[in-house]
Amino acid sequence: MLRNLLLYVDYASDMPKSTSYSKQPPPRAYQRMLSGRRLDILSPSPLDIEIEDIAHGLARVSRWNGQTKGRYGYSVAQHSVLVERLFSRNSPVMPQKWRLACLLHDAAEYVIGDMITPFKAALGTDYKKIEKRLEEAVHIRFGLPAILPQKIELAIKRADRMSAYLEATHIAGFSAEEATKLFTRPRGTPADFDISPQPPHIAAKAFLRQFTLLAGS
Repeated sequence: MLRNLLLYVDYASDMPKSTSYSKQPPPRAYQRMLSGRRLDILSPSPLDIEIEDIAHGLARVSRWNGQTKGRYGYSVAQHSVLVERLFSRNSPVMPQKWRLACLLHDAAEYVIGDMITPFKAALGTDYKKIEKRLEEAVHIRFGLPAILPQKIELAIKRADRMSAYLEATHIAGFSAEEATKLFTRPRGTPADFDISPQPPHIAAKAFLRQFTLLAGS
């Protein structure tokens, strides 16, 4: 019997160890930034977020999957500046901090990229949760509420829709009729905005310049 027990112990020691009772570290997804910061995309800390990294990243992320006219891709950095201009035009007495929130409305895309709306919907809730955590970390880093007031969210969304319509009809090849059906055209959408895709270093500088103006730094 002792011999059988020893054989069993010997055999068990060769079996793969079960992980069901062992503590596994949480999954990590670090992105190393040019600033030297290491941002955990799944659990972002506001302390690891730098505006220079955001500007650099957004200036190199193309909207519309790069399907726009011009020598350069139309970047999220340039889009963000346009949306803030529209937001300020719609609400000229809006406090400066909400203009800053508008400028940063797509800041999370500096690490997760920009995806067209149908693909975001197909990815489901996991993508949205990651995006939301990043947005909240960005807000906290720059002195904004983690969750913006609903009134501000709606005002930013209106300016964002205006921008989408303008981009669609000016540089993305959509007719006015098609763009109105797919993206809507909020009342008051101007027709006098010139949209010319900029090289990344120009788009990054414009984004940083507007940030400095609004953040007061």
